[in-house]
Amino acid sequence: MRVNGELKDLAATTTETDTVEPVTIDSPDGLNVLRHSAAHVLAQAVQSINPEAKLGIGPPVTDGFYYDFDVAEPLQPEDLKAISKAMDRIIRQGQRFQRRVVTEADARAELADEPYKLELIGLKGAGDTEPSGNDGESVEVGGSELTIYDNVDGKTGEVYWKDLCRGPHLPNTRMIGNGWSLVRNAAAYWRGSEKNKQLQRIYGTAWPTKDELREYQERQAEAAKRDHRKLGKELDLFSFPEEIGSGLSVWHPRGGIIRQEIEQHALRRHREAGYSYVYTPHIAKQDLFLQSNHLVTYKEGMFPPIVMDEEVDADGHITRQGVDYYLKPMNCPMHILIYKERGRSYRDLPMRLAENGTVYRNELSGALHGLTRVRGFTQDDSHLFVTPDQLEDEVSKVIDFVISMLRDFGLDDFELELSMKDDEKSKWIGSDEFWDYSTNALRNVAVKSGLKFTEVPGEAAFYGPKIDLKTKDAIGRTWQLSTVQVDVNLPERFDLEFTDKDGTKQRPIMIHRALFGSIERFFAILLEHYAGAFPVWLSPVQVVGIPVAEAYEDYLGDVIQQLKDVGVRAELDASSERMQKKIRTHATMKVPFQLIAGEEDAKNGSVSFRFRDGTQENGVPIPDAIARISKAIADHVQV
Repeated sequence: MRVNGELKDLAATTTETDTVEPVTIDSPDGLNVLRHSAAHVLAQAVQSINPEAKLGIGPPVTDGFYYDFDVAEPLQPEDLKAISKAMDRIIRQGQRFQRRVVTEADARAELADEPYKLELIGLKGAGDTEPSGNDGESVEVGGSELTIYDNVDGKTGEVYWKDLCRGPHLPNTRMIGNGWSLVRNAAAYWRGSEKNKQLQRIYGTAWPTKDELREYQERQAEAAKRDHRKLGKELDLFSFPEEIGSGLSVWHPRGGIIRQEIEQHALRRHREAGYSYVYTPHIAKQDLFLQSNHLVTYKEGMFPPIVMDEEVDADGHITRQGVDYYLKPMNCPMHILIYKERGRSYRDLPMRLAENGTVYRNELSGALHGLTRVRGFTQDDSHLFVTPDQLEDEVSKVIDFVISMLRDFGLDDFELELSMKDDEKSKWIGSDEFWDYSTNALRNVAVKSGLKFTEVPGEAAFYGPKIDLKTKDAIGRTWQLSTVQVDVNLPERFDLEFTDKDGTKQRPIMIHRALFGSIERFFAILLEHYAGAFPVWLSPVQVVGIPVAEAYEDYLGDVIQQLKDVGVRAELDASSERMQKKIRTHATMKVPFQLIAGEEDAKNGSVSFRFRDGTQENGVPIPDAIARISKAIADHVQV
């Protein structure tokens, strides 16, 4: 339940003046409570099997939960089976989750054998509850007081197990039910830092019912079939050569064609919308990133410096000190320098700068995931410099633009999330007037869009509110794609100005926006959305010609050439393989159209269409075939 807006155990004491709201198990809050309770049972089960296992953290996450353990040997699949059996016993026992408030001294005494819990208690004492940015830590010590949850026998009150935790939890373990399962285990660094010890993480999922668990498992099975890493290899689109390094992709010819189509379409749409494309280098001197504050707030995410411009004499003595250069983690400082290159007037605004800019971020190796989390990637990055009066109109144009463009790629289920500041003034810069004005502007845009939107207090960046656009793919997964971020910090740090109508110098507002997020990640999302079977306009090979016999190669080759002449990506398969094998091969490669020709076609000037679903249409005149294919490409349709 919620008491005065705060999530509480059902056993919590309330008064007549409290506002109490029910929380159902199938609501987002209810699912988090269910999954957090399952995480506790997981940890109890592990320690019942291996008393020497030390506890890390165990928060609920999207669709499930995890718990980290320090154990002597890496966990194996058979270990998960034994842990599942132990969890089942604990759940059937109906142990009560019982909360109690403890002092720091008592907590340290009770958890003396749990070094990771002691570290979290120390962070709590220092007032640093989320130093690593790991939400899981706040599950343990994020509240105003330290609490321990005991798992106790419902009849005797015997304490079976306990954990440092702020809760809340279900009343008892039996309420977890049978809609749960352990999923997998993996290695994870303590508190997300490679400087710390590597722990064993066990992931699980939990749902209110067994049927919902089965539905989730079916979705996961379908997602595995669509995994872009698997499809990227099968369809020869991209790879990650070990010789280049982790998180650094290379694009193969077929993948390169799709990427070019994405980029060229976006380029054309941006120019139509009044954006000017710019180009900036991949590295810059450290002073730029000091001024932007990236070397202060984002240094952990940047690659080490490259020392350049150093001069050494014949004896090896340094005669001129070198300068540190950094691979850029973001494009915005360089776009700001373009703005600053000359004086700006209100007549120059809004200024819309766009770039497909490659950036580099030193992601942890354990966080890398195909094209969705890499160390070098290209952002479809834009920065808009606007007057305060232009803010709402420009953000509205951006939202309309991104929705229109994503629909071009076949995505059409959207919602918005408005991240705002909360009342803790020390966390934000800028005046209350700026925050009220900019937040209201973004809220008005969200309302005007007609899309579902939610407001999230406390989630804004320290320098301004933002709107995130989320979309659902073909199997119902939600992806965050586009971000529109208002910024008063960088204009201040770089002393940006424009001359207003009355001749006074004013500060512009900066809008950061990336519609795809990154081209690599967007490509991966599309690849999984379409399960590799892209719409015709994006397909690397749009048509393949398959002659029934060698005698018809020249005839079909002429048809293929006619298609090439009108810009269709067409190939003739003149290999020695049997026709049926050719058909299977190109079906596996997701080619939209296979054109087959034999004796009757050669006589009549026609071809047979074979589609992705295996259906076939015979005797289509060549001009009609070319027209149909060209129209499918121009209309961006799926076949």
